Amino acid sequence: MSASDKIQNAAEDLKGKATETVGKATNDDSKVAEGRAEQSSASVKKAGENVKDAFKH
Repeated sequence: MSASDKIQNAAEDLKGKATETVGKATNDDSKVAEGRAEQSSASVKKAGENVKDAFKH
């Protein structure tokens, strides 16, 4: 996993957490769901990159 990918995934995860927090604060269920989806997407990407790294070694 390149450093750039790690940074992008971390940024997407943080964005998702922020979106979820805003959704909870404003009682906006769609924002909460959007934030969780962004976090899930980042997690899936990270897992995929970890698998690729495992097969490189």
